[in-house]
Amino acid sequence: MGNAVTHISIWAYVLPGLAYLSGSLSTAILASRVLGLPDPRQVGSGNPGATNVLRVGGKKAAIITLIGDVLKGVLPVIFARLLGVAPWIVATVALCALLGHIYPVFFRFRGGKGVATALGVLAAIDPLAGAGLLGIWLVVAMAFRYSSLAALTAAVAAPFLMALTLRAHVGVFFAATSAMSVLLLWRHRSNIRNLLAGRETKIGAKAAQVR
Repeated sequence: MGNAVTHISIWAYVLPGLAYLSGSLSTAILASRVLGLPDPRQVGSGNPGATNVLRVGGKKAAIITLIGDVLKGVLPVIFARLLGVAPWIVATVALCALLGHIYPVFFRFRGGKGVATALGVLAAIDPLAGAGLLGIWLVVAMAFRYSSLAALTAAVAAPFLMALTLRAHVGVFFAATSAMSVLLLWRHRSNIRNLLAGRETKIGAKAAQVR
């Protein structure tokens, strides 16, 4: 009994910490450095994410950023699930991976808005929910050409979609997904203001501002 408690306690600390460190590796910044592009925090929207990298660095850099950001969410959650830890630890790992991306310790806590990483962790928890959220993002993005609006719509839908598709431990993952949705909405507060004011940049538009 004591060994089991110790085992759970160790993983409860180690896995979320590793997930946070993994999330803190900013794919946008690292890819931009390797490809000789400007720091995405200093150009365009100032956001180190795939959309801003697409505007200032092109498709190759954006694809690398997108894949890296998704994997930062997928891999820690899959690792935790393979270890067979308690669902609440898996949920904590998912949340910490997103926190690492948004507030990366390696980059002075100036991270991205978390959309791709959130999609990664949610897809790793439940692939059906992940596919549904990706579908929502694509439909809204294609219809309105606003990446932020697509992200906001998916963020609002995420907890409810997760509750519909999961068959076990719904409560703990609904709570974790709701927390992630709040984080995403908070990180997009400037986009919300721009959308309401009609100033938001559409997908495909070139970066017009250098910070």
